[in-house]
Amino acid sequence: MDNILRLYVSLINNLGLGIILALILSKTRFFKNLIINYRIQPIEKILLSCIFGSLGIIATYTGVPINGALANFRAIGVVVGGILGGFWVGVGAGVIAGLHRWAIDIDGFTALACGIATVLEGMVGGMASKYLKNAAHMWYKAFLVTLLSQAVQMLTILIVARPFEAALELVKIIALPMMTINSIGSALFMLTIEGIFNERQRIGANYAQLALHIANKTLPIMRKGFNGTTLEKVAKIILKMTGVAAVSFTDKEQILAHVGSGSDHHIPGTHILTKLTRKALETKKHQIASSRNAIGCGHIACSLNSAIIVPLTVKDNVMGTMKLYSEETKGINYVDIQLAQGLAHMFSTQIELSIGDEQARLLEKAELKALQAQINPHFLFNAISTISSYCRTKPEQARNLLIHLGDYFRKNLNVIKDYVSLHDEIEHVKSYVAVEQARFGDRITIQYDITHMKCKIPPLTVQPLVENAIKHGLLAKPGGGIIKISASCNKNEVKVIVEDNGVGMSEEKCKNLFKDEPMKNGIALININNRLKNAYGEAYGLEIKSALGEGTKVYLRIPLIEKREALSS
Repeated sequence: MDNILRLYVSLINNLGLGIILALILSKTRFFKNLIINYRIQPIEKILLSCIFGSLGIIATYTGVPINGALANFRAIGVVVGGILGGFWVGVGAGVIAGLHRWAIDIDGFTALACGIATVLEGMVGGMASKYLKNAAHMWYKAFLVTLLSQAVQMLTILIVARPFEAALELVKIIALPMMTINSIGSALFMLTIEGIFNERQRIGANYAQLALHIANKTLPIMRKGFNGTTLEKVAKIILKMTGVAAVSFTDKEQILAHVGSGSDHHIPGTHILTKLTRKALETKKHQIASSRNAIGCGHIACSLNSAIIVPLTVKDNVMGTMKLYSEETKGINYVDIQLAQGLAHMFSTQIELSIGDEQARLLEKAELKALQAQINPHFLFNAISTISSYCRTKPEQARNLLIHLGDYFRKNLNVIKDYVSLHDEIEHVKSYVAVEQARFGDRITIQYDITHMKCKIPPLTVQPLVENAIKHGLLAKPGGGIIKISASCNKNEVKVIVEDNGVGMSEEKCKNLFKDEPMKNGIALININNRLKNAYGEAYGLEIKSALGEGTKVYLRIPLIEKREALSS
């Protein structure tokens, strides 16, 4: 019993060294970049294997001699290495530490068994990596994995070490102390390393906020079209707000804008210089360059040494690229990649919207364009903020909200169509409401009573009515309220009603809603009213009834015998 107690004390003392080493590693930029890299390159796997294998070697040298063997914390290094770096890192660390254990005591009683066990422990950690890396509460999962790996070590000693009686006696002494202390050590090691992931999340949150600020400043500019003048202004904003070395935009053939380092030879109007840009255009996938050679710029004095190149696409067609450059080798990190992809996605969407605007003008859709322009960009920003808050606590709900948000904006891009089905319009409403309910919770309740969905209506007809009911009816009322959407067939027409029990409005205000004063009343109701009349005749405009403190009802009617183009759309 005294031997076991002394063993516990010695292992705990040695464990302190392991935790100090973990703390030192977690503070180095080199180690941070290796750990948070999702796509670890072969050379980085070798480096991680050496790092965690070295921890195993240190553990061997600081081990406690007992009955011809060494009690140590070697398992912590190889198991954690496998969890963080993947299967081959775990195996590599295990081989390095295991070969060393065998080599320093080649004729020893347990040298071979412990060497083999160390490799197996690395494999256990590596196989667990797929399920544990970046998972919540990694520390206690690392505890369980190490506990399993130590059980594997004890079993290996019993199978390999000889004589068996000596091996069994040794296992009786060291099994419980090593399984307990090393498992606790791995948990503490992982808690220390988790600081890296927490820091990355904080940085990621800051970059997400930065992306929203950039979007807020650049999206109004992007509405003016995908051209050199517009993109130069956008590039200057990105350069100023991010601190990257250079920002560039291209179409499929030439540079449209380039600001920052390298602007002396990356000149707008000239053909694309870098091979990686052409690759991004061809593959429709983002490309990362970690060195000057990888960028492929042939200019001898080019100071740009790393880059992220993201294609800008519209309906799966590549329009061009956006590029962020750094003057440092391997200067593009995880958060830079996320920022570039987020901006490129928003710019691609805005380019598509601008193309839709142009099509609307060509099709003389002036009123529809006005309604599209009314879409509040803050809805996107608020939705992203809401979804971000759910990502850690309710990941499944965050996933569903992203799907709803994607559906919402995809349907907004369909407004150039003359007609959509009532079913699609209601689905559009549901996507919008799902995001708003995530923001405001019980303040918004939606009820549906739909008995007919086969008719077709102009797009963005019901959704803006629901949006108005939420903003001006429910949210202005303490505690919120209920919106009821009903659709029923009556003779030759379908009647749709959007009703809320919000704050309502006065009779005078209700009468003036359709006056052509968009700055005062907004354009949504005027737009919907005019489009319904244009589509079906003067008798089919909106009808609104409201009373202060009681709520508002909006009626719209849709004839079942529609225009020929509606039936064929």
